[in-house]
Amino acid sequence: MPLAALSRAARETVSGLPRAFWWLWLSTLVNRLGAFVATFLALYLTLDRGYSASYAGLVASLHGLGGVVSSLGGGVMADRLGRRPTLLVAQSATAGCVALLGFVRDPVSIAAVAFLVGMASNASRPAVQAMMADIVRPEDRVRAFSLNYWAINLGFAVSSLAAGFVAEVSYRAGFLIEAGMTAACAVVVFVKLPESRPERVAEAAAAQDVGLGTVLRDGRYMAVVGLSFLVALVFQQGSVGLPVAMGTAGFSPADYGTAIAVNGVLIVALQIPVTRFIEHRDPRRLLVVSSVLAGYGFGLTAFAGSVGAFALTVCVWTLAEIVSAPTQTGLVVRLSPVHGRGRYQGMYTLSWAVAALVAPLMSGLVIDRFGAEWLWGACALVGTVAALGYGLLMRHLPRQLPTAPAAAADAEPGVRTA
Repeated sequence: MPLAALSRAARETVSGLPRAFWWLWLSTLVNRLGAFVATFLALYLTLDRGYSASYAGLVASLHGLGGVVSSLGGGVMADRLGRRPTLLVAQSATAGCVALLGFVRDPVSIAAVAFLVGMASNASRPAVQAMMADIVRPEDRVRAFSLNYWAINLGFAVSSLAAGFVAEVSYRAGFLIEAGMTAACAVVVFVKLPESRPERVAEAAAAQDVGLGTVLRDGRYMAVVGLSFLVALVFQQGSVGLPVAMGTAGFSPADYGTAIAVNGVLIVALQIPVTRFIEHRDPRRLLVVSSVLAGYGFGLTAFAGSVGAFALTVCVWTLAEIVSAPTQTGLVVRLSPVHGRGRYQGMYTLSWAVAALVAPLMSGLVIDRFGAEWLWGACALVGTVAALGYGLLMRHLPRQLPTAPAAAADAEPGVRTA
């Protein structure tokens, strides 16, 4: 009976979605299975090329800066040129830039190409989300985004483990594998996915238009954005500070790949049941608890001396991520006016993009000057500050805030966005 119930639940989860969605889903899965640069860029620069942690942090920040630039540009392209052309341009450019990154040797060239990789790879994300919303019925979108999130994390878990062993043989092979799989995604888009952009867009009343100035003047909402930045700053260390610290301590890329793969595996296994468990609970407490868990989960890394111990710390902050993502996004939706959700969500997403810029610089400088233990202590402190901030901010908000199970669908493991 339990097996029959499980089978029925699986059929209900995947049934009724259009064929185009599954091709887009497959493209997402293949893309994440080939992920290499975002996970192993820091190790490549410090262990293989011999650069300092500070330089690795600078390059990672430039990679993130490219993502900040293209997150706005990619959205404009998806609306003006169409979803399909944007995906084709972004994925083709990503494949070329990733392959080039495996061959450049000059430090300035490496930094420049890393910026281009970040810009090209992130440009496809607005188009993917827009196309998914175009082709899936409104009542099925939550389920569709949940399945897409599952594909992202499944691909991340597998690629982290496999790429760790590839890196021990050849980092260049890792770059070329990612380039090839990204090119395969572009082929899938070209052959199987039609343009989905609506030909006619309903005109919004000018009186209801919300500008960025409106968002910036919303003090309570900008406080949420600031706290989101602090939480993102902590979570970014899983892909920036942790590999550098493990490499400095003598662990191999495969060791890091094994430890960080736990993040994706746990999210795949626990995201849906944990979200169902927390969706009717007090979001005020959930945000406070998840911030503390994130900060001290990374703080415990200071005491890790084996791959197993590192994996256990990953378990702690992954649980925080699973709780935080839908709850925090639910708060964002609650505070956003209906006619201004795009700009409000954009500002929220920007907090994660900026964290992707700051976190590598912070971790590199702290590790080089003071040691990794100080970085993990700083994470615990930042998590505590975020928890206190949420506690103060949420005192005057109603207890019941919507927390959609698929709210975390836009978030990438390792380098987290909202």
